[in-house]
Amino acid sequence: MPIIKGNDVIAQAQSGTGKTATFSISALQKIDNNLKACQALIVAPTRELAQQIQKVVVAIGDFMDIQCHACIGGTAVRDDMNALRDGPQVVVGTPGRIHDMIQRRVLKTDQMKLFILDEADEMLSRGFTEQIYDIFQLLPQSTQVTLLSATMPQDVLEVTTKFMRDPIRILVKKQELTLEGIKQFYIAVEKEEWKLDTLSDLYETVTITQAVIFCNTRRKVDWLTDKLTARDFTVSAMHGDMEQGQRDVIMKEFRSGSSRVLIATDLLARGIDVQQVSLVINYDLPANRENYIHRIGRGGRFGRKGVAINFVTADDVRMMREIEQFYSTQIEEMPMNVAGKCLSQVNFLSCCLNGTLSATVGINPLLTPMGPRNPARKHSPGRGNPQSQSRPYLNRRYH
Repeated sequence: MPIIKGNDVIAQAQSGTGKTATFSISALQKIDNNLKACQALIVAPTRELAQQIQKVVVAIGDFMDIQCHACIGGTAVRDDMNALRDGPQVVVGTPGRIHDMIQRRVLKTDQMKLFILDEADEMLSRGFTEQIYDIFQLLPQSTQVTLLSATMPQDVLEVTTKFMRDPIRILVKKQELTLEGIKQFYIAVEKEEWKLDTLSDLYETVTITQAVIFCNTRRKVDWLTDKLTARDFTVSAMHGDMEQGQRDVIMKEFRSGSSRVLIATDLLARGIDVQQVSLVINYDLPANRENYIHRIGRGGRFGRKGVAINFVTADDVRMMREIEQFYSTQIEEMPMNVAGKCLSQVNFLSCCLNGTLSATVGINPLLTPMGPRNPARKHSPGRGNPQSQSRPYLNRRYH
């Protein structure tokens, strides 16, 4: 590995291929476990990702007598200060809290050997840039720098020239970024107001282990959660306005499987690994092309199969085509009729995951409304009625 050899590195790889374990093992190889001081600093854009990285480092470092601490916002500053005074050899954290700890002089940088930015494109192209520069200015000149992400836009690569020395670049062609194990579909909903009924149909139809539904704003996440809960569907929600304790509980429930459907903003799109996720739904298409691959990469982890379904209004067509062109991929229209059966009768997801489109009839007990179905329930077109062929949001083709 170039990291072990001491080179600055810019590394890119598809989502779910083991980047965290790779750079963690490389970083730990450079640690002097007899020296009780921070020697490797790993920075991530979200608290959840930082905590996830810490767990990986702790699991590996436990065999090497190496200590790792996570410095993240939303937790007690005093706890971080006390932990850092004990001299953990590896510190993982979010930019704001890391910068604060360095300024307070409780996170010492004089023994720093390695500075790693995970999801580097996110941190070098948004509001984190200044903090990252400030952190870097406080590190020894000999500090080795490593950047990792599934996507590396050209503007980010240009920024790296300011603080990296002749980095070795391990880059992936854009057409190779989309995950082979993830089948991508779109549903032409035409109008924004038709999305909710479309989602309700899918909710009652597909058999999945776990799913993530992405919205573009925190307000939309709350709105959609309220609407689905009012329809007696069981969902969880997570976004950046929530308290850290609440976010921790939600992620713990989702990882354990006690929560099966999570509605989230792009907060969850970066690096979060829940291996049971088999379905990703883009209720809103992402605002930029790079986030598309990060979102759908929440499914199909480590070579597993997954399905990504995109809700596409008439206003979204241009963005969908840009995504297809950017990644040299094709997002297929989700079949309305498979083997002569209406979509609401077909266990469509299982067909996709098995690599077939043979019709499999079944109701998913995990994704049906809570309690027994009401036999007197009135179905309206597009609301899960097996007899209804009137689904205006499925009728329009965009290709």
